[in-house]
Amino acid sequence: MPRPTVCLFVTLALGLLLAPLTGVAQRPMSVPRIGVLNPRAGPVPSAPLDGFRQGLRDLGYVEGQNIIMEYRWGDGQEERLHDLAAELVQLQVQVILAVSSTAVRSARHATQTIPIVAVDMETDPVTSGLAASLAQPGANVTGLFLDLPEFNGKWLELLREVVPDLTRVAVLWDGATDLVPRKAMEVAAQALRVPLHILELRGPDEFEEAFGAATRGHAGALTVLQSPIFGDHFPRIAQLAFTSRLPGIAMFREFPAARGLMSYGPNLFELFRRAAVYVDKILKGAQPGDLPIERPMQFGLVINLKTAQALGLTIPPMLLFQANEVIR
Repeated sequence: MPRPTVCLFVTLALGLLLAPLTGVAQRPMSVPRIGVLNPRAGPVPSAPLDGFRQGLRDLGYVEGQNIIMEYRWGDGQEERLHDLAAELVQLQVQVILAVSSTAVRSARHATQTIPIVAVDMETDPVTSGLAASLAQPGANVTGLFLDLPEFNGKWLELLREVVPDLTRVAVLWDGATDLVPRKAMEVAAQALRVPLHILELRGPDEFEEAFGAATRGHAGALTVLQSPIFGDHFPRIAQLAFTSRLPGIAMFREFPAARGLMSYGPNLFELFRRAAVYVDKILKGAQPGDLPIERPMQFGLVINLKTAQALGLTIPPMLLFQANEVIR
């Protein structure tokens, strides 16, 4: 039989050898942090961010368990985004979800190494220098590019179907955003021979004045270009359009849901759910510069029939048939 001293020595030696290995195996893995940079007011319930969270859950991420979300809200003050982006960099987040072109630029200013997943860039990412190309961005920014130029022509066509004698369209434009959407609207209007009345705003305190100018300018309809300021105040804008008797159209459902006439654009919930796929790929080792920037493929038309009736408008039956949703 082996000697007790030898057995004890072997047992202690094996214990010392295995202890560090066991410690390494039991050490918890680091939980990834995702920074969310949003220019809008918060924290508030958000259908788009619900889509992002749902997308993460679909991929196996549970907030507070195997992933941590760091939210930073601009509260409608875009000048704050630079400091908020710097905070996320200091926290050493693995990915930044940037909502709006201003958020993307602020995040890019704060870091050129942390991957940035952009949603609603509001401008051409290639022309603005954020990406080398849509297929091969080449830097630390990728994501989803919303502002398709053809939206502007589609909006004008839809308004003309509802208001056949349309002579002039007022355009709400946030002067702090990129010129690209405004120029695209001007090109579309020229092709359709619809005069525009551009109303440049810098903040919500100018809404009433803008609608007064639209009324004095004899506008027959309204389009609302994308802007975080407008997104935060769709109910107020929709009410002003209603009281001014201006049939209006915007990109997102929030506008007709708040008594505006129509919206035509992508489903934000699905768009943000798609953004979660980008985050997952990056956390698994993909480089943002190798992930193509996508454009939305599915679009929806929403019509508020109650608003149309209150404004004395008749929606063509074919247009109602084409609508994805009719608010009655």
